[in-house]
Formats: sequence, structure tokens, C-alpha cells
Amino acid sequence: MTHSARSTTAVTLDDFRAVMAQIAGSVAVVTTVDDGTPYGSTVTAFVSLSLEPPMMLVSLAQTSSLLQHLRLGSRLGVNVLAADQAPLATRFSRRDIDRFAGVPWRLEAGTAALADVHAWSALSVGRLVEAGDHVLLLGDVIDARTGGGRPLTYWHRGYGSHHAF
Repeated sequence: MTHSARSTTAVTLDDFRAVMAQIAGSVAVVTTVDDGTPYGSTVTAFVSLSLEPPMMLVSLAQTSSLLQHLRLGSRLGVNVLAADQAPLATRFSRRDIDRFAGVPWRLEAGTAALADVHAWSALSVGRLVEAGDHVLLLGDVIDARTGGGRPLTYWHRGYGSHHAF
């Protein structure tokens, strides 16, 4: 069932950004391997979508260079970064460098798995859905593991970590 409604009141972009900056989220580097070459990008918009079957949703900007390497059936790695991996998050958000230069990774389940991450999942892309200025990738989880420690989080336009009570 699909429902869609558009509000007649438009929020300002500045107000929307200010609200979204107040929402803490985990940080991941999503990866793929295309013709033997790894590609990746930093994201904070990814979630569990379904338990049966196991699925995840990853949101990429339509301007993401990673999108040109993804299609239905592509393998996508979701490398949830550990608390000490903020430099990786920054590295994979830049456009002017070889993001994988000097970064340890291995080919696993058809995609790039980064070393020492907090958690990792491999997806098979099942759907690509345009949504505003982003594309939603709906993927079937084909492999997953945890690495322990604390996750890297992004809140109020800065990196940090979560401490349980």
C-alpha cells in the first residue's frame, strides 16, 4: 500500500537542516566493487528495513559518485564505523582523493569490507527508488557480522560516540 501527500506549508531548508542536525545517527562507509575496483562513500542515512527477510535501506544523494557503480543485483557493503574511525568517515566523504588509498580492506561477499569496523553487512541491491534529491537502495542482507566496541555517531554536524547508561 502506497500513500503520498504533499504539505502546502513549506519548511525552510535552514530550519530542516537545524532539526536534522539534532538527530544522532550511526556512521557507515557504504562500498561496492565494480570491475575489480572498490568504491565507497560515507553515509548516515541507513536503517534496518525488514527482519523477514533481512533487508536494509541505504540513502545516497543523486550526486553520489557511488551510484554510477550500482545497479540491481550489485553487492553493497555497509561498514558501520567504530568510535575511533572518524578519519575514515571524513576520508570517504571527500571527492578530491582516492578514498581507498592506504585503507585496509578485503573482498568479502562480493563487496569491500573495511578493517576493524564496528559492524558490517553485505547487501544485494533489490530496488533503487528515487526520493527527492536522493536514491533509496533497498537491499537483501546476504552476510553480516559485528566487530564490538562502540559505534561512531554523527550529531550536531560532528563525530562522537555513544555511551550506554
